[in-house]
Amino acid sequence: MNKIPLTVNGAEKLRTELHRLKTVDRPAVIAAIAEARAHGDLSENAEYDAAKERQGFIEGRIREVEGKLSNAQIIDPKLLDADGKVVFGATVDLEDQDSGEQVTYQVVGEDEADIKAGMISVGSPMARALIGKFAGDVAQVQAPGGQREFEILDVRYE
Repeated sequence: MNKIPLTVNGAEKLRTELHRLKTVDRPAVIAAIAEARAHGDLSENAEYDAAKERQGFIEGRIREVEGKLSNAQIIDPKLLDADGKVVFGATVDLEDQDSGEQVTYQVVGEDEADIKAGMISVGSPMARALIGKFAGDVAQVQAPGGQREFEILDVRYE
């Protein structure tokens, strides 16, 4: 399996989720299954079916998160020395050439991406357009509404 790039924060969030799944969610669903079993006939027991379905989801997510963490390539943006180039983990200040609007994005792994928090996936069209560029460069991004241009104002490794 290929290495999955994650920032230090992203890896910590996955570890926290895994801990919660194993120590809170898994025991809770086991208790719900036991309670539903106590109600008798399992063939017509919707609570039992729902609890078993939830258990399957939790166990699947545990396997998924463990797999991602075991294949993670954890990158600490603070330790990067990319000479001002946009790379994975970099925080980039941009200005939309049409509207003049300024935005800030950090290039992160798929699991960490949250556009509202300013975190874009390394595989997104925006990140692909930015990777390898420097402050002062203009990145052309193919957006759903057509081609857009963003000037890179600053690149930081935080």
